[in-house]
Amino acid sequence: MIGWDGEHLVARLGDARVLFTTRRGGVSEGPFASLNLGERSGDDSDAVAVNHERLRSLAGDVRIARCAQVHGTRVVLAGAGRPEADGIATDVKGVAGLVITADCLPVALSAPGAVAMLHAGWRGLAGGVLEEGVAALRGLGADGPISAAIGPGAGGCCYEVGDEVRAAFADVPESLHGRNVDLKAVARARLRAAGAVDVHDAGICTICDERFFSHRRDRGITGRQGGLAWLT
Repeated sequence: MIGWDGEHLVARLGDARVLFTTRRGGVSEGPFASLNLGERSGDDSDAVAVNHERLRSLAGDVRIARCAQVHGTRVVLAGAGRPEADGIATDVKGVAGLVITADCLPVALSAPGAVAMLHAGWRGLAGGVLEEGVAALRGLGADGPISAAIGPGAGGCCYEVGDEVRAAFADVPESLHGRNVDLKAVARARLRAAGAVDVHDAGICTICDERFFSHRRDRGITGRQGGLAWLT
């Protein structure tokens, strides 16, 4: 289950730990207050660097692996550098994959011996980033049951979209609510179809819950929260 630990959300997925941050507990100011993890958000770079140090402390000083998110479907193995991708998988204990979001979904996957953290906006969900995450775990030799944790993201209560987005998810009718789409309902359906046996959902909409950054609510001038997953 996903639950609160102080100001942030945590989950245990088998032998993996998951952390979903809020906007609380950092040093950034103004529209980026306070735990903004987005280096390209327009915030002061020194403040963002301090926020990343605080993130490492929250996670127990794990080594953090990043990717340069492009709203695609590529999932890479944790390593040096920051390749263009929207997911990171690893079978190394103490290495945490990090994605940053501000309405897109952070999704953690775990199977015995491997873990992945994925960035899933509507394009990634439609293109198959969750399925690529499952394939990455299997490619690392994790052949046991897969569990997933869906962090805070845009909810069906607030996420109004155009015809292109609704058409992309016509195969998940429970995700369609008039002109709104529930990305978390899409993620749950995609994960189960890909073989996940346990799917946990934080049940939080970043657009209407001001404990979180929201690109939609804040008209693009906002920070980014993080999703981390690592083996212990």
